[in-house]
Amino acid sequence: MRPTAVLLQHAVRLTFFTRPNCMLCTEAKDVLSKVWDRRHFEYDEVDVMQPAGKDWRNLYEFDTPVVHFDKTRDLEQTTGTTAKARKLMHRFTEAEVESAMDDVEQRHM
Repeated sequence: MRPTAVLLQHAVRLTFFTRPNCMLCTEAKDVLSKVWDRRHFEYDEVDVMQPAGKDWRNLYEFDTPVVHFDKTRDLEQTTGTTAKARKLMHRFTEAEVESAMDDVEQRHM
């Protein structure tokens, strides 16, 4: 039996805002990696110090790491993340990441 395209799609997209030389960012990325081993998600990483991340620099330059959780279906017409994204900042656990994913998956079911 082959999985259908719908089953292969991830319900949640995580956008990880980071910057160079950020120890908290390294720790947060490790947490996300452990969650990925159990539960897959779409992933995008934004370095707020790079030109491509300049739109987010004013918001998150001194607040990294930050993770936005968006429902993939809500983003079909857009790229990246949205203002209504669920967020975690600075230090967070695997359980908090999975709880945020649950919240987003259940939104507007």
